[in-house]
Amino acid sequence: MDLTFSAEERAFEQEVRDYIASSLTPEMKRATALTPSVFSDPDIGMAWQRALHKKGWGAPGWPVEHGGPDWTPAQRWIFEAECARAGVPNVNVMGVKMVGPVIIGFGSPEQQNFYLPRILSGEDYWCQGYSEPGSGSDLASLKTRAERQGNSYVVNGQKTWTTLGQYGEWIFCLVRTSNEGKPQTGISFLLIDMKSPGITVRPIKLLDGECEVNEVLFDNVEVPAENLVGEENKGWNYAKFLLAHERTNIADVNRAKRELERLKRIAKAEGVWEDMRFRDEIAKLEVDVIALEMMVLRVLSELAKTYEAGAGEWNLGALPPGNAEAQTKNIVAFRIPLSRVETKIKLSQNRELEDRQRVIARLEASDGQDAKATARWMKRVLPT
Repeated sequence: MDLTFSAEERAFEQEVRDYIASSLTPEMKRATALTPSVFSDPDIGMAWQRALHKKGWGAPGWPVEHGGPDWTPAQRWIFEAECARAGVPNVNVMGVKMVGPVIIGFGSPEQQNFYLPRILSGEDYWCQGYSEPGSGSDLASLKTRAERQGNSYVVNGQKTWTTLGQYGEWIFCLVRTSNEGKPQTGISFLLIDMKSPGITVRPIKLLDGECEVNEVLFDNVEVPAENLVGEENKGWNYAKFLLAHERTNIADVNRAKRELERLKRIAKAEGVWEDMRFRDEIAKLEVDVIALEMMVLRVLSELAKTYEAGAGEWNLGALPPGNAEAQTKNIVAFRIPLSRVETKIKLSQNRELEDRQRVIARLEASDGQDAKATARWMKRVLPT
């Protein structure tokens, strides 16, 4: 396993670092630091998407013919690592990393020519219509129905937990087009304009007071039949393809490393760093992050071999069975429990102070953005 980078790759690393330094505005960086979610504010995320698109880096994982930068696996790793280190905003993940690859893999040429450039340029903001009331982990039981009527599908039903759906201009949906056979065989994949008559978006307020997720209701919504991706009743196959991309993206070792360092700063600033039980928790997380990083680098080494052999893409199917592919499955199943430790910090910090208002006042008076963000969280969630 070769985990070293070549001189060319180091030069590329510097190029990425320089471009981020010149293009990431203070407003973008500040907004990202204050965002409590893994999803950036759409305005900020799309501004960063446009900056990357200007450089030709708008979709690192896409093929060249659809606007990708033709990077090797090592270059993509370097790019993601530098973005995480610098704290750049997340782009529209549902567009670039989810529906984009599905359209590339299974969409018609007309769909590719229309949707992909708009995703790359940051023109369209996408959201995901999968989960329903009663159909979450058992997604195949979904009931939102699309009936073919002439040149259109008429969609009726409800989606829930739709992340940032209140900002969505398009939504990719799993809909039921048949009740015959297994539940999975009657599902289709539709692209729906969120401005269509009959769509209602209802924000869901979460514990922190934010409305990151939504209900989306469809009442006789007409969708052009040309918006069907691939074949009717084959949507389950496309959904599995998409979920593989989504789950692999969850294992973001570089952002995990950055967030772990942020937790350490908060802990030291708020007086819990000397608690040995707390530091044990941090040490366990640090070991997990290092193990995850080594796992990713092993996969990277194997991917580089397939790339150099002529594959020219991130082709997990070309990897030796039982080797990097199996490691990738471990990555997919991995979750970094940073939020659990962060909650412990917020609930246990400054227990020696009798008045929580004094803690909030001190945090608000601090120059550190992490402290100010913690103060806002405490004011919203904790009794004062």
